[in-house]
Amino acid sequence: MITLNVNGETHDLEVDPTTPLLWVIREQIGLIGTKFGCGIAQCGACTIHLNGAPIRSCVTPVQAADGQQITTIEGVAGDAELHPVQQAWIDEQVPQCGYCQSGQVMSAVALLDANPSPSDNEIDAAMSGNICRCGTYPRIRRGIKRAALAIAAAPEDQETING
Repeated sequence: MITLNVNGETHDLEVDPTTPLLWVIREQIGLIGTKFGCGIAQCGACTIHLNGAPIRSCVTPVQAADGQQITTIEGVAGDAELHPVQQAWIDEQVPQCGYCQSGQVMSAVALLDANPSPSDNEIDAAMSGNICRCGTYPRIRRGIKRAALAIAAAPEDQETING
């Protein structure tokens, strides 16, 4: 029996402890926002947060998350509004095909949690493990900068959003 806390909800699951966390989240829990891209932790489409840190769920065995705090793309938004990164993605029209975007958003949220005012080089470094086949990297950078400004303008709201 594995106990997962996903987006604040507890799930007790009977699953092979070596099963990749991605598949448990998608198939057993039913949250399909986290995407399968490569299966070898190279593209970033499967990025989620484990205890606040971005990880690749396609190569993380579910047993590593037993009893830990997991946040997926479905859990990033607050009850009443989008996370500033999600809103910036809309405002900047970041996605083209959109497939990689849940992983991109999760990496951007982790970046801004750790560094609320990143430089272009820091953005590039933090996002370098997320591949966008459509090449929307300039829009991704603009989205992160817009989100950083929104977070800086309303820091008290951000505490509520991130819990």
